[in-house]
Amino acid sequence: MTTAAASQQTKGNLLGIGAILLWSTMASLMRLMSEAFGPLGGAALMYTVATLFLALLLGWPSLRHFSLRYLVVVGSLFVTYEIALFLALAFAQNRAQAIEVAMLNHLWPCLTVLLAALLRLQRASLWLIPGMALSLLGVGWILSGGQGLSVQSIARNAVQNPLSYGLGVGCACVWALYCCISKRMAPTKDGTVPFFAMASAVLWIKYAFSDESLAMPGLGGPGLLVATALVIALGYAAWNQALRTGNLMMLAATSYTAPVLSSAFSSVILSTALGLSFWQGTLMVTLGSLVCWWASRSG
Repeated sequence: MTTAAASQQTKGNLLGIGAILLWSTMASLMRLMSEAFGPLGGAALMYTVATLFLALLLGWPSLRHFSLRYLVVVGSLFVTYEIALFLALAFAQNRAQAIEVAMLNHLWPCLTVLLAALLRLQRASLWLIPGMALSLLGVGWILSGGQGLSVQSIARNAVQNPLSYGLGVGCACVWALYCCISKRMAPTKDGTVPFFAMASAVLWIKYAFSDESLAMPGLGGPGLLVATALVIALGYAAWNQALRTGNLMMLAATSYTAPVLSSAFSSVILSTALGLSFWQGTLMVTLGSLVCWWASRSG
């Protein structure tokens, strides 16, 4: 590798790490947005402003580069995931529960490897089985409050808010499916900007037919809106550039630190103390994801 190529790869790797750090703050910022503006109104505002930032950073691609099938199938999965994630965090009964819901979403790396193996898009070794088991154990550990795989404890906590917890698990499944389907149908151009525009349109339509009225936040509301939208836009723009010039294996491995980073940022931003059992479960999910990633490499 030439010096120029190595320098370009290093920049790509740094951009990828930056994107992971930015995305690790998203769950907590989304929660603050829902508290300030309301669930639907906050989501619609955030995705609208994020779409504008993304269009400025990445440009608006011509829709002729995308097949109708790609826009409908992959776009629907993307929109479903983004909206469901925001609402899962918004409908959480408190901030601690929102952090737990965000952790459920971090099952997606393991589910992506599993689904890719089932669809024969990626080979995987038998290490996939203990990796999945460890991640599921981590989720069970969090939901049971450190009492292991106690079905009664898990059910007692989940029944407090089945909508948010259900959406959290659903998000992990939908994003895993999105990763596999988009890889198979991927066009030459990136569809992130039109997908965000689609999410904004769907949210405004849903908001128009709901009984929700847009909350008027204090002086910090507009700043929070701009900051959240900018974090999302910069995260996607940096990640797209990192995928083109960075080391993909290094980026993939680094991305599996997201559960720990997201939890740490959320604890600080949302001023919420997290118990030992939560951090134990988070490490299990992270290690399980890394084992699944290793299984996909050695398969």
